[in-house]
Amino acid sequence: MRSGVTGCRRIVNIERWCCSVALAVLLCPGIAQGASRSSWSAVDLGALSPLRGTDSAAVDVNTRGQVIGSFGGIRSASPFLWTRTGGVVELGTLGGEYNLARAINANGQVIGDSAPPDGGFHAFSWTRAGGLVDLGTLGGDLSSASAVSDSGQVVGSARLADGKFHAFSWTTADGMVDLGTLSGGGYCIAVDVNAGGRVVGWGDATGDARHAFSWTTADGMVDLGTLGGTDSEARDVNEGGRVVGTSATADGAAHAFSWTRKGGMVDLGTLGGKSSSASAVNGRGQVVGVSDRVRGRRHAFLWTKAGGMVDLGALRRQSSSAAAVNARGQVVGESGTSLTRRHAFSWTKAGGIVDLRTLGGTSSEAVAVSASGLVVGTSTTASGASHATLWRKRR
Repeated sequence: MRSGVTGCRRIVNIERWCCSVALAVLLCPGIAQGASRSSWSAVDLGALSPLRGTDSAAVDVNTRGQVIGSFGGIRSASPFLWTRTGGVVELGTLGGEYNLARAINANGQVIGDSAPPDGGFHAFSWTRAGGLVDLGTLGGDLSSASAVSDSGQVVGSARLADGKFHAFSWTTADGMVDLGTLSGGGYCIAVDVNAGGRVVGWGDATGDARHAFSWTTADGMVDLGTLGGTDSEARDVNEGGRVVGTSATADGAAHAFSWTRKGGMVDLGTLGGKSSSASAVNGRGQVVGVSDRVRGRRHAFLWTKAGGMVDLGALRRQSSSAAAVNARGQVVGESGTSLTRRHAFSWTKAGGIVDLRTLGGTSSEAVAVSASGLVVGTSTTASGASHATLWRKRR
């Protein structure tokens, strides 16, 4: 999951996060306002289980159209896999009450976090053949999975026996491997991995600073530095090794950045305002995120090396933010439709920004998009519940 960052001083405390994360996450002039209501259809994936409450949330979709998410409430949740032919499959748990799916790869391998009966969280990997596997920890009682590559490499963060958190990599061959930390020696958090095994995230650097990092077997952990300020965070990496994220600048702002081994860290700028943040990058090097403008509310952007940063607009002249982009350049996210309501959107160069609307309620949010253009996220229903939702273009 992926969101607009308002600055780089956000300090992530995984222990507190693991214990408190809930399905609260459900919760350019001339840009076209999209197609008609009938151009997209919304599939309600439902609450899925009457024993787990009335809410659900979809968090990812792969190239095969398999959707994952979790259903439940604040105190009890369970991960699921949905397919068009098989419907909903409950993935099971490690025995505890609160469990979340995080990501799915092209082969249908699902990763997430599950609570053992004695408390805490452990990262898990699920496959149809092998079921749910506890990935363990690095000696402590907590671990959290963030991403999985198509080769099956899982990355995340885990607590050591001394209480510190280190980034980890897990494979069926090697098990959980400690990737270490940056020069600060404290927290280190892995957030994404590509097919080549490049792991990215951020960790404590020298002094009271947090820096983005890139880790490979050949190079080890490399500090990506900043754009002149104190802190930086990596958010995503594509198959070519391009890393994107957000960094503090010398004047105290936060700007989206793109990093490559050859070119280093490049400031992607803003839409005219002070700050911006990158959330995702596709295989073509197209970067999406959110940026301040000269006037008015923040807008989603699409950045390319050739064209720079382009304002994607918003629904009804409100704010917007981009969460994901596929290989075709289709961008998804959320936009305000009034001062109090937000709707999921899909943007393409040909069609502009399109309101994906809701399941009858007041709000919706898109968080992921497949290679073929399937969009997933969450929407409220007429009854006020939040349901996992799949949007697809009508043919």
